[in-house]
Amino acid sequence: MREIAFVFLRLGTIAFGGPAAHTAMMREELVRRRAWVSDQRFVDLMGATNLIPGPNSTELAIHLGFDRGRWRGLVTAGVCFIVPAALMVTALAWGYVRYGDTPAVEAVLYGILPVVIAIIVWALVGLLGTVVKNVWLALLAAAALTAYLAGANELVVLASGALVAAAVHTVRSLRPADGPGLLGVPLVAATGLPVFSDPTAGQLTQLFLTLLKIGAVLYGSGYVLLAFLQGELVERLGWLTQEQLLDAVSVGQVTPGPVFTTATFVGYVVAGPLGAFLATVAIFLPSFVFVGLLTWLTDRLRSRAWTSALLDGLNATALALMAGVTLDLGEAALVDLLTVALAVATLVLLWRTRLNSAWLIAAGAAVGLVHTLA
Repeated sequence: MREIAFVFLRLGTIAFGGPAAHTAMMREELVRRRAWVSDQRFVDLMGATNLIPGPNSTELAIHLGFDRGRWRGLVTAGVCFIVPAALMVTALAWGYVRYGDTPAVEAVLYGILPVVIAIIVWALVGLLGTVVKNVWLALLAAAALTAYLAGANELVVLASGALVAAAVHTVRSLRPADGPGLLGVPLVAATGLPVFSDPTAGQLTQLFLTLLKIGAVLYGSGYVLLAFLQGELVERLGWLTQEQLLDAVSVGQVTPGPVFTTATFVGYVVAGPLGAFLATVAIFLPSFVFVGLLTWLTDRLRSRAWTSALLDGLNATALALMAGVTLDLGEAALVDLLTVALAVATLVLLWRTRLNSAWLIAAGAAVGLVHTLA
């Protein structure tokens, strides 16, 4: 339990860059460095978490904790991955409410994001041989990447990839047996006191239930979360302005750990520290429940040929989506020769050494600060 807590506390503290980066760092730490699971098991868990609502990288952390330490590990990994980001976001929300802005973080992110891009690319290269097992799956992954870059919905791409793979397997099985498997933005919008400076039990209950509902039904990225929060907290309840909501999403993106800690910021702005705590618990609680239910299913997906083919298709499609997100992030992060050099140097170090990713992230942050000060 101490090992699980240490690993996920550290990952939750340094995992900048969103779900693709989180997944890459978990693979680097838990597959390559610590050998907790094989690459095949890792991609199976990665694919399975795409079947359920909620923040996928957090659910992957929860499931990896279960694999390592069963039910105690499940809770420990999830809580330790979430808590560092939740505390940072709470501190930023306090500054936002008290002073009307938060500290600028562009200098740090300037150096960190190229390092994160390199870590993701290295993970993609490492997973390629495990996920793309044949020409057919390579074509499926290429089609999924093309669809993503053309603007197709992530969930539609994932579902299509899984169903097409299962359908192809079914057709093949009917043949005779001799046939051939964000960059940070400083926040300057002024706010006042929390919406409920002295919230009642009923108001806190409504805040909790609203975010619990969102956590239970939300598929997709932080941008999908933005749409849900917009509908519930801005339009239906009128607790936030559009500008405050965008500021909340920005904070979730520029802090490490899960982007869903946006809910922590929202809770603080609405109802102070207690609101931040309740909002954090509410948005992540469904993920623990869903992963707990999913643990019995993941092994069974590999036990039958049809569902194993479905999982292969899901994994190939998920890897393609991860590559698409990396291209989007790279466009924003690799902005000059220095950032490109940082990314290349990180790739070389990942290839030639087993340096902990925390050191690479810290070095990137230092370069960003020095560059800005210079």
